[in-house]
Formats: sequence, C-alpha cells, structure tokens
Amino acid sequence: MSKAKQSAPARLPNEVRDIMLRYFYARNQNATSMMGKNGSAVKISTVKKELKEQHGLTQQEVQSNLSYLLSQGWAEEKEVQKQIRAAGGTLIPSTTKFYQITAAGIDKIEGPGEFTMPRFQGIKIEATGQNIIALGDGNQINARFSDLGNALVELREAITKSDAPEVEKVTLVANIDTIQSQLATPKPSKGILQAAWDTIRAATTLNGCTSLVGKVGRLIADTFA
Repeated sequence: MSKAKQSAPARLPNEVRDIMLRYFYARNQNATSMMGKNGSAVKISTVKKELKEQHGLTQQEVQSNLSYLLSQGWAEEKEVQKQIRAAGGTLIPSTTKFYQITAAGIDKIEGPGEFTMPRFQGIKIEATGQNIIALGDGNQINARFSDLGNALVELREAITKSDAPEVEKVTLVANIDTIQSQLATPKPSKGILQAAWDTIRAATTLNGCTSLVGKVGRLIADTFA
C-alpha cells in the first residue's frame, strides 16, 4: 500500500505576494495588448487558474493576497463596462474587472530607476531650506541625516537576508521606514523615532545584524541627544 501523499507546507503570505507580484510583472513584460489573452491586465479567473497551474496557489491564497497588493498600490484594478442585449431587447450593464501591476509594483521588483516618481513630487523642497538626498533603498531624507540613513539601509538589507521569520522581517523593515520618513522632515519627532527604535532593537539577536543595530543606535543617540 503506497504512502499517502504528503501535502506541501503552507507558504507564508510574503512568499505568496512575491509570487503574485512577479506573475503580474511577467505578464506586463510579455504583453502584446492592454487586456485579453496576452494582455498586461488580466481577469481574476485567469489569475487564479494560471497561479494554480504554475505555483499551486489556492483561490483563497490568491484572493486574500491580491487584496493586499491592491491596498499597498503594487497592483491595480481596472473596470471595463459594456452593455449586453437580452433576448427581449433590454440592455443589461455588465462590468468586467481586470488586474495588473502598477509602476510602484515594477519599481518594487526592479528597484527605483530614472523614471521613478520622486517621493516629494509637487512639493517645493527648496522652499523648506532642506537638502533632500536619495538613499540606496529609494527613501529620501534630509542630507544632514545621511550617516544614519545609510546605516538604516545597511540594517534593512541585513534583516531581509537573515533567517528571521517573514512576519518579524516585515515588522522590523516597516519601523525602519518609519524612521527614514521622519528623517525627511525638518524636525523629526523624537517620540516616533523612539517608538520605532524600541522595536528595531530586537534585530540585535538576528544573524548579521548585531553590529549594525549597535551602529544605528549610536547614530540615533548622537543625532538626537
């Protein structure tokens, strides 16, 4: 009697989201039209079918993580409306929804490029008297905080490469983003910085992060003493 087939281990949400975003990215790269069989935008039924065939994703995994990608702006929903004539001649409105990757989603995979919209587009930064610089991870901060900003970029990279659970990585990286957002303001909030730093300090136990956590901690203390 053959052994029962073991089910594959459940994927973590971040892994599913990465698979889905890369699926939309590939469709966009290979598209010959906006919509349709070879279009960059695709119906949810096709998304579920192809992701099941290619990666074994369930409908529940696709639906829940698509909602996340939409809410974060990595993907977008487009509606196509038309009218269908019923047998009696009545016109019935019909809406079909299509999904595709956004510019932000492409930058998420490729990294910021020449055509990436500046974070403070539409704001006259020069009027604030600040010198805003871009970091390696795409974040923009006040130049006077460059040492701290670059140290945070190093720590982010070390965290993402560590063997920490994905949920923990997301929490730590989100708090790094919080600090970098404050570093773009003329007067960073010490309360927000401290709250975010209290969470990030937990990364000291992760492989490859101990010295970087210490470095960031010293720079925060020296900068905002």
